[in-house]
Amino acid sequence: MRTRRDNGADAGVGRVAVVLKGYPRLSETFVAQELLGLEARGHTIDIHSLRHPYDPTTHPIHDEIAAAVSYLPEYLWRAPMRVLRGWWAARKLPGYATAWRDFWQDFRRDRTSNRLRRFGQACVLAQDLHPGTRLIYAHFLHTPASVARYAARMRGLPFAVSAHAKDIWTTPDWEKREKISDAAWITTCTAYGADHLRALVPGQGHKVLLHYHGLDFDRFTAPAAAERDPGAIRIVSVGRVVEKKGYDDLLSALAQLPDTLDWGFEHIGGGALEDTMQARAERLGIAARITWQGRQPQSAVKALLAQADVFVLASKIATDGDRDGLPNVLMEAQALGVACLSTAVSAIPELITEGETGLLVPPGDPDALAAGLVTLSTDGALRERLAAAGSARVHAAFNMDAGIDAIAAALLDPQTPQTRAAA
Repeated sequence: MRTRRDNGADAGVGRVAVVLKGYPRLSETFVAQELLGLEARGHTIDIHSLRHPYDPTTHPIHDEIAAAVSYLPEYLWRAPMRVLRGWWAARKLPGYATAWRDFWQDFRRDRTSNRLRRFGQACVLAQDLHPGTRLIYAHFLHTPASVARYAARMRGLPFAVSAHAKDIWTTPDWEKREKISDAAWITTCTAYGADHLRALVPGQGHKVLLHYHGLDFDRFTAPAAAERDPGAIRIVSVGRVVEKKGYDDLLSALAQLPDTLDWGFEHIGGGALEDTMQARAERLGIAARITWQGRQPQSAVKALLAQADVFVLASKIATDGDRDGLPNVLMEAQALGVACLSTAVSAIPELITEGETGLLVPPGDPDALAAGLVTLSTDGALRERLAAAGSARVHAAFNMDAGIDAIAAALLDPQTPQTRAAA
């Protein structure tokens, strides 16, 4: 199945094929923000998604993106004729032998059906690419980058990658090295991630660029807050309910809050551990104080943040190595003037300075989380000071335009990318 919008012929400064794992996704507003920004800077974009959307709704920004959208076969056996046609056409391309060599080397080290699927999707992508495509750009260093790499080989095009969080920390080092070596450039959204990737490729570190996502402050303004009980402390969190977000630790911390504290907790986000966390809240005896809102569009996130006293995100490193980068929702909470409590893991300290622009505690430490929640919940003056300082920091250093300007320039001239690191 394919869905396309007419976004013109080859108007603008260049036509770029963007490969995404899924589109649209509620949890990837930063991707949508970038795509819209690239279009505003003259790039013509075609989106090629490896999966159909599964969220119950979308963000308004998705309706503003003009890019054509097509869906590659998520499972090859479900579209055998399309895959066969793609392979038959791809094998006639000058770069097919090189792409096959790269795939075979990868498959020898990772004999999985997912690796086979990546090559089949790449054959279809190579056939589907608009003839005016000048570069393939993948968001995420794992599966999307593999599909982009193979297809780029087949078509003799450069490819580039935007790396983020899970894709960096769960991709084998050998695979990251080879993709960095073959790519025109790779951008990532944290200094923490950039340092890791550069260390893997001595002599090629210049290919790894740092561009923070940042926020669109014209779009991300606080709605009017609803009236509420001024005596109750409203603690909120937004994030997928997965291991690396630390909601097990957060629930344990909430259960430790003193009986004298009047509090409520509200959460937005879906994930594999939703039922597990709700059952945990029941066992801890705090379920009556918690509201689980599930997946929601950005308008609901803004409305919740506008009514919050404290925003908390208990990020940690998961057992498989997965971890956050710099969660956009922390920037969003600070932009809207909410005091933040998080953990000193990954790139979060690049945004929050302990005791200055928020509070940081060690990851995986419910006792420290509880102490931080008590501090912020009982000290209104501290909340106000941290909220004001956090908002000033985000507005000064995390505007989206610097990163999108740099990526737009790199897409225009992929052989001579310019690094622009946000402060």
